[in-house]
Amino acid sequence: MDRLPNQEVTTGYNDLQQVEVLVQTAQKVVGSATITMDPEFLQHAQNAVNIAKTQLQNAKANIATGADQDFLAKCESSLFQCEHQLQEALR
Repeated sequence: MDRLPNQEVTTGYNDLQQVEVLVQTAQKVVGSATITMDPEFLQHAQNAVNIAKTQLQNAKANIATGADQDFLAKCESSLFQCEHQLQEALR
């Protein structure tokens, strides 16, 4: 089981599962934030995207084989779309 940095919480998820959950969360938060257009909620959405990106980069650095590269590329694409949606909402 993995431990979150600076916390005593054990998640039970491996790096790829954490990336998947964080990307899905970012997608949902961005979708909700861009519907409401609440400035505070938009900031939370940006934070969710940043956290997911950080976890994605950590997973990329820790993967020994190329077997999961397609999965990580899809996650990266999803996060790019989230960022684009946020940028368009903030215009």
